[in-house]
Amino acid sequence: MARVAGIKDVARQAGVSVGTVSNVINRPEAVLPETRARVLAAIEELGYVRSESARQLRAGRSRIMALLVLDMGNPFFVDVARGAERAARQAGLGVMVCNSGQSPAEEAEYLGLFAEQRVCGVLVTPADATGRNLESFSRHRIPYVLVDRVASGTGTCAVSVDDVRGGALAVGHLVSAGHRSVAYVSGPGDLHQIRDRRTGALSALAEAGLAPEALVEIPSDRLDVAAGRDAGARLLGLVPRPTAVFCANDLLALGVLQALYAAGVRVPQDIAIVGYDDIEFAAAAAVPLTSVRQPAVLMGRLAAELLLEEADDDEGHHEHRSVVLQPELVVRASSSTPR
Repeated sequence: MARVAGIKDVARQAGVSVGTVSNVINRPEAVLPETRARVLAAIEELGYVRSESARQLRAGRSRIMALLVLDMGNPFFVDVARGAERAARQAGLGVMVCNSGQSPAEEAEYLGLFAEQRVCGVLVTPADATGRNLESFSRHRIPYVLVDRVASGTGTCAVSVDDVRGGALAVGHLVSAGHRSVAYVSGPGDLHQIRDRRTGALSALAEAGLAPEALVEIPSDRLDVAAGRDAGARLLGLVPRPTAVFCANDLLALGVLQALYAAGVRVPQDIAIVGYDDIEFAAAAAVPLTSVRQPAVLMGRLAAELLLEEADDDEGHHEHRSVVLQPELVVRASSSTPR
C-alpha cells in the first residue's frame, strides 16, 4: 500500500517550510501568491489531505457538531437535523447524527463517544428522564443544547415547542367539531412532550366544560406506525367507543388510520383523527391527516446557532436561553366532518 503524503512531503515538493504549507492551508492571505500557487500545486500532485485528528489535538476540539435524537426513523427528527446542518455548514462544521432509540443506555454510550471525539458541541433530545447522563457528560466541558425539551434550570440552552398549547389546539379543534369523547394515543410516559400534550388536551376539555374522563388514554411504549396500529386495534375494542382520537405524533396517527381503514371504519365520519408534528407524510395519507405542526427545521437551526454561540465564547459571556416556539394546527380531511 502506497504511503499517504504528509505535510513534510508537500513542503519538500514545493521547496518551502512546513510552516509555509500550514499557512497556505489555514491563513492563505499571509502567503505570497506565487508561493501559495506552488504549494497548492504540490498538494494537488501528491494528493495531500490534512490530518483532521492532528488539527483536532492542537485545537482541543473537532469541527464536528453532534446531534443525538430519540428516533431517526421519525421524519420530525430528520427535519430537525436538516435545520441543524444548515447552521453548522454556514459555520464550516459538519454534523454527526446519532440515534438513541429512546434508550438511556445507548444515550450514555453516544455521549461518551462524543467526549472521546472532542466534538465542538452536542444537540440532544434526552432519552434519560433522570438527567444523569447529561450531568455526567457536563464534566467534559463540552457545550450542549436541549432540543424539543424544556430546560429544567438555567444551566443550559434549550429550544422547544409549547406542547401544552399544541395539545390544547388538537383537542380544542375536535371539541369544537362536536366530539365529546376523545381518545389520546400517547407514548412513553417518561417523555415530557407526551405529558405536556396530555395536559393541553385536558385543558381544552375543561374549557369546553367536559370532565377529564372525556379523554380516554391509550398508552403506547413506542412512537411508531406499528404502535399506532396496535393502539387502533385497542381503540376499536372500547365500549363506548370515542368518536375522535388525538395521537401524540403523526406516526402513531398513521398507524391508527391504517387499523381503522382495515376494519372498515370511516375517517372522519365514524372517528376523527388528529396527529402531531405535521410530517410530510401527513398530507399524503389516504385520508389527509389533520396535525399540529411543529417548526422542526427552525428548531434545529436555532438550537445549532445557540450551540455555536456558546462554543465560540472563550470569555464566559454566553447566557443560556430557553426558546419556546409556538405550534400551529393544520386542518385536513381526517377531522373535517362536524358531528
